[in-house]
Amino acid sequence: MEAVTAWGPAILFYLFAAIAVVAALAVITLRNPMYGAIALLTCFLAVAVLFFLRHAEFLGVVQIFVYGGGIMVLFLFVIMLVNLHRLHESRIFAAHGPMAFVIALLLMGLLVLVVAPLRFPEPDPSPAGFVAADGALAGNAEAVAWQLYRGYLLPFEIVSLFLLVAMIGAVVLGRRD
Repeated sequence: MEAVTAWGPAILFYLFAAIAVVAALAVITLRNPMYGAIALLTCFLAVAVLFFLRHAEFLGVVQIFVYGGGIMVLFLFVIMLVNLHRLHESRIFAAHGPMAFVIALLLMGLLVLVVAPLRFPEPDPSPAGFVAADGALAGNAEAVAWQLYRGYLLPFEIVSLFLLVAMIGAVVLGRRD
């Protein structure tokens, strides 16, 4: 029994790390997109367990809610909306490819010119960085939220715009004729 308590966390870590690696390999090797999505969900959940094993409960819960929930729903919408049997036959935007590439390069250049000069605050690993609005030391989730919405609001909003563009692109690709 002592061996289980001594080696239990390490055994669980290696077990769920192996599950995550096998599921990630299954995502890129399975030909059926639905099975690939299930393998991706398995990988997300295994990574969440790894976060829990390292006592990062906030990151584990975010992994389950955001990736296991939100991102997987988005992937499943894309899989269901895109007609996979006719995907190789359809050339909806083939004529606009070079123009879209040039516009994408211009937008990326503009993004680099706008975001590169910005200076984001350095993370504060000291306990003073975990002070809440009322001056008391905050817990894990409150401290992360306080740092995220106070110090990192602009990068957070930029990521949300990227996700919005990805969602609009998924809907455009999945629309029916």
